[in-house]
Amino acid sequence: MPKKYPPLTPEEVAGILKASGFAYDHTTGSHEYYQGVIHGINRHVTVDRHYREFSDKTLIFMIDQSGLTREEFYGSTKETARKINLRT
Repeated sequence: MPKKYPPLTPEEVAGILKASGFAYDHTTGSHEYYQGVIHGINRHVTVDRHYREFSDKTLIFMIDQSGLTREEFYGSTKETARKINLRT
């Protein structure tokens, strides 16, 4: 049985955000900031490029920042959808 929140790399998270309609905003140090409108609400997501992989806690926080559900977040790309056995 796969983990509920399988680890993702910063590159995978950036790909998910772009596929979900987020746009790169700016960088400060190792943090990249993405901005998008989800369900009519302006959202901001911070991605720390310093990490090799994100922990469950960090992923849950970024999913919350994005305003997407776990399935919408992981299902944004085929590669990440496979990590939770989600059919796209």
